Amino acid sequence: MGSKSFIIDLTVGDRIRIRSVTREGEIGSFVVQYEAFLKNEWREILRYDTSHGFLHLDVCHIKKKSDKIKLDITDLNQAFSYAIQDIKAKWQFYRDRYEREIK
Repeated sequence: MGSKSFIIDLTVGDRIRIRSVTREGEIGSFVVQYEAFLKNEWREILRYDTSHGFLHLDVCHIKKKSDKIKLDITDLNQAFSYAIQDIKAKWQFYRDRYEREIK
């Protein structure tokens, strides 16, 4: 079993934080989290993860609990790649949604 943690910088104020655990060369669990630097701190905006025993997406909010959306992707290797690509493609959309909640 191996674990990795790293960050992909999208811009100076936007990044993807990644943690994964592999078992026999396959992803066993992971967290792929989009963070933005807003109001002088790094804030969690969106998170794909396998905690709570199932694959899901947490959409974070300023003043209320995150929306937890169960995902029906059974292959965790595919889900891991999808999460990274989704954030790379749509980070600006996710950031804009979150910033509207700040105002």
